[in-house]
Amino acid sequence: MGKIEIGVIGGSGFYEMEGIKILEKLRPNTPFGKPSDEIVVGEIEGRRLGFLARHGKGHVFLPSEVPYRANIYAMKMLGAERIISVSAVGSLKEEYPPLHMVLPDYFFDLTKKRESTFFGQGIAAHVSFADPTCPVLKEAIYRAAKEEGVPVHRGGTYVCIEGPQFSTRAESEFYRKMGFDVIGMTNATEAKLAREAEMCYVTLAMVTDYDCWHQEEEEVSVELVVENLRKNIKNAQRVIRAALKYIPAARGEDCSCANALQNAIITSRDKIPEEARKKLHLIVGRYL
Repeated sequence: MGKIEIGVIGGSGFYEMEGIKILEKLRPNTPFGKPSDEIVVGEIEGRRLGFLARHGKGHVFLPSEVPYRANIYAMKMLGAERIISVSAVGSLKEEYPPLHMVLPDYFFDLTKKRESTFFGQGIAAHVSFADPTCPVLKEAIYRAAKEEGVPVHRGGTYVCIEGPQFSTRAESEFYRKMGFDVIGMTNATEAKLAREAEMCYVTLAMVTDYDCWHQEEEEVSVELVVENLRKNIKNAQRVIRAALKYIPAARGEDCSCANALQNAIITSRDKIPEEARKKLHLIVGRYL
């Protein structure tokens, strides 16, 4: 099974990685089931990547149905240390218009039905999640977007709702008053699991609409989202490709993602069931 350096997870409309020299396609079985689709392993600019369509090709999974744990675990199995997540979002700020991109610092999780941890069943761990996105990845993508002339904003908060319905006007206004910047349905869950797996994570958020708060704009609809997605995806492809030269081969001291579990496992080692040890060996093995 081929090894990769970086995992790219494509959201709505982003179902393949343009320009990748495909080496193999894998859909490994994990302790949490199979990932959303095949992981396309290949090379771009001399770097080995694995691309996965979050919702599956043809978009078969709702946000709450995505097998997030299997997706992240599968990327870990293939050797990925970093995840670049590309996602469609609604904008909650006038200054983030459709077709712009945002690199959020934080997530605010309003989901209710997700499995958002690898732990439990005899092993408890509490990772630090104060700063959920990797500063090194964020800087690399920001530099690349500027270089490519793609309008990009660094910072802000991504509020993650359950979906699959879009917001009511009342909800959208509430999120704006809370100071949130963009709204989506997937990335908080993904980021939590990536942190537990000690993987660097960044969201490249593609603005498709103004949610429904902006009275002068068209109401958010699937048609509007898809139309703007098509325009955004080519830019996202270019940005990711350009960012590869800014992503160091090895993670250094300026990145703490690699040691997120160092002091996080609080269960007494002699109390951890053998089944749990085996199930999570890839993630916790070096600490047990």
